Amino acid sequence: MNAPTMIPPTMIPPTMIPPTMIPLARPPLTRAQMAARVAADIPEGWCVNLGIGIPTMVADHVADREVIFQSENGVLGVGPAPAREDIQPWLINASKAYITLKPGGSYVHHADSFAMIRGGHIDLCVLGGYEVAQNGDLANWATSNNDTAPAVGGAMDLAAGAKRLWVVLEHTTKDGQPKLVETCSYPLTALKAVTRIYTNLAVIDIAPQGFLLREMAPGVSFDALQARTGAKLHLPD
Repeated sequence: MNAPTMIPPTMIPPTMIPPTMIPLARPPLTRAQMAARVAADIPEGWCVNLGIGIPTMVADHVADREVIFQSENGVLGVGPAPAREDIQPWLINASKAYITLKPGGSYVHHADSFAMIRGGHIDLCVLGGYEVAQNGDLANWATSNNDTAPAVGGAMDLAAGAKRLWVVLEHTTKDGQPKLVETCSYPLTALKAVTRIYTNLAVIDIAPQGFLLREMAPGVSFDALQARTGAKLHLPD
């Protein structure tokens, strides 16, 4: 049997390099740190919808800045998560998590809530995701049960109706597969809609040339980040 052909490391495409070959100097950001990083970029005065999962934590990190959070189940003026003793069982967000209502907040009909979304009145939507493609395509829903209807929820309305779409997700799957890819393999939620991505390793914009790296988390090198990304990363000029 012939000996296997060995590929010199310098010839291995970035997407073929196992992440363990380029270790991180520090642990990735936690979910709370990811949410705080997103919150830091939201300007005062914006009306923001937070999707299910990590995005709902963003409301806990805006401090005293005036950001109006909207939940598609009909809450305008969502505040941070309540202390255990302050929980009101009827006050929840779209993730069914307990929330608070800021002074001046209001409850609206579900139809009115989606009228805000579809009418283009939401400045920013922050969603989670399974995959984001280099052209801004988003895949953030799937169903593994053939006996149930696909559970896309309101994500399609949000992705299409909001003025801006940011996605926050972990950079790779639990087994190290990249979530930032050339082309999504999961069912698409929206085409070319994502403008910015926040992961536990980096902040990346969607630009005409693809993934444009804006910021790396502490302890992350460019080579380590590229090895964990399923498409080419571009640097700002």
